[in-house]
Amino acid sequence: MRKIEAPTLEEAYQKASQMLECSISELQCEVIQHPSKGLFGFMKKNAIIVATCKKTASKNTKKEAKKEVLTVPTTEESVASEIIATVKEEQITPTTLAEPEIAKDAIVDSFFEVDHHEDETEVVEEETVVYDELALMIEDQLKELLSHSCFEIDVVEVDVRDNTALIFIDGDDAALLIGKEGYRYNALSYMLFNWLHAKYELFIKLEIAEFLTTQQEMIRNYIKPVIENVEKQGKGKTRFLDGILVQIALEQLRERFPDKYVAVKTGREGKKFVVINEFNNNNKTNA
Repeated sequence: MRKIEAPTLEEAYQKASQMLECSISELQCEVIQHPSKGLFGFMKKNAIIVATCKKTASKNTKKEAKKEVLTVPTTEESVASEIIATVKEEQITPTTLAEPEIAKDAIVDSFFEVDHHEDETEVVEEETVVYDELALMIEDQLKELLSHSCFEIDVVEVDVRDNTALIFIDGDDAALLIGKEGYRYNALSYMLFNWLHAKYELFIKLEIAEFLTTQQEMIRNYIKPVIENVEKQGKGKTRFLDGILVQIALEQLRERFPDKYVAVKTGREGKKFVVINEFNNNNKTNA
């Protein structure tokens, strides 16, 4: 019996075949740990299998097989047992190439009888822990960044939920950090998005004082006549919008018209606006 670890199950089977000097079809395997890509690079796991060659196993007598069950486990088998006891990320079932019998080992039996609901809860809890650790790390780095600026900022809070970093910043110079017509806010949002999306694949929502809330309310009032026009004519568009206002209008209009085509367009001078029409519905009809 050999324990093999590899990035994928296929590679693990290949290694087992080479180590035991037999073909893959002659292997008798149990999957101890399924491979996992992890979350944002954290908690990545390789595939781990325990393999034997059926030819070698068939040569042992029944008497020798009974003695083997009673022998003290080897170092490799002990390591495999420890891994089995600690793995909680996925629901794992024994996988074989030729449906071998599962050994009546107490530890293995208890491992494969894990309650599905409990296992799913543990996965959610692990993701929450990763999100919380990531939020603290981003918060510390953002505090360090702002400490080198000329602005008096005393509140920096970060929460990560559903692949989005929710960032709240406040202080005596919050208005200055926003800038006239939000130009500094837009620049900071762009910088933070490029950093967090490239490194952690996160989207962001940046709130400085109550600037974002105010802008959302302003856009909500502005698009009321746009919504009325779309409901009557079936299509419509906004005026040119700057910076974060385009994204806010896009989110609110997509929420209001989930079955329509809602997208950002760019005019001749590079200014952006949002259009709403039946583009998607027409495509479905033609299809």
